[in-house]
Amino acid sequence: MTPYDELPASLIAEIMEAGLDPHDLYADIADALREDLPHDGDVDVTSVATISADARGRGVFAAREPGVVAGLAVAELVFHYVMGDTVTVTHRLPEGAVVNPDDVVMEVAGPTRGLLTAERTALNYASHLSGVATATAKWVEALAGTNAKVLDTRKTLPNYRALEKYAVRAGGGHNHRMSLADMALVKDNHVVAAGGVVPAYNAVKAMWPDLPIEVEVGTLQELRELLEVGCERIMLDNMTDAQMTEAVAITAGRATLEASGGLTLERARGVAATGVDWISVGALTHSVKVFDIGLDLQDG
Repeated sequence: MTPYDELPASLIAEIMEAGLDPHDLYADIADALREDLPHDGDVDVTSVATISADARGRGVFAAREPGVVAGLAVAELVFHYVMGDTVTVTHRLPEGAVVNPDDVVMEVAGPTRGLLTAERTALNYASHLSGVATATAKWVEALAGTNAKVLDTRKTLPNYRALEKYAVRAGGGHNHRMSLADMALVKDNHVVAAGGVVPAYNAVKAMWPDLPIEVEVGTLQELRELLEVGCERIMLDNMTDAQMTEAVAITAGRATLEASGGLTLERARGVAATGVDWISVGALTHSVKVFDIGLDLQDG
């Protein structure tokens, strides 16, 4: 496999500009390929048996449905990891590009054995991340013309959070906190443990005065209590549209409001019409349908 410092510098720079850590991604790809070739010296036994060592091929990646692509740079990195500078990638669409069925999203050319060894891992990344981007883009479209913005959550696949949040950005969405350490989010269990929304908020504020703090509320009374102590970001959990409309009126611009709790695309416009600032949607990542991308292999 290709050492990190031999990977294309331009591709590494692009990955960094996208907000991803290329060293972490390199390690993730190594782990992913280890699922197919778990031991040193392992080979793709089918390809080695059926394809000559000097055979070269060209693979055409094409969309099989309408949507938004993401993760193509990651897929390219997979091919370079497996084949180094013996592979050439062309016609790669930019991340976030809107595609229709049969649109070519990327072409690769190189040793045929290597192409087939890397194929499934590359497709897994691109299909999953394009699924996230496509789901996000549907929410962005549904909210067009309103003041509400769609947010992701921490309901991500283990070890996939940075990539899935990157795909949300590619789809036009926004990221909520990346980790438990970069922002405080006081949820119902914290409220119970602290004895109320205000004691919970005050405890976090006292310990981490410079950290962003958001508090979840389930009632309008809790909202009022938090506004009185200066909480500037409040999550409205599982409220009806009517309750959220009243919450916006009560808040009167003193805090940003986030709607949350099993919200569906069908409710998007109605929720946005209440006047909330953010709508957080776990389904962008926790139950997303993979985007169908096919690879057709051709000789040389």
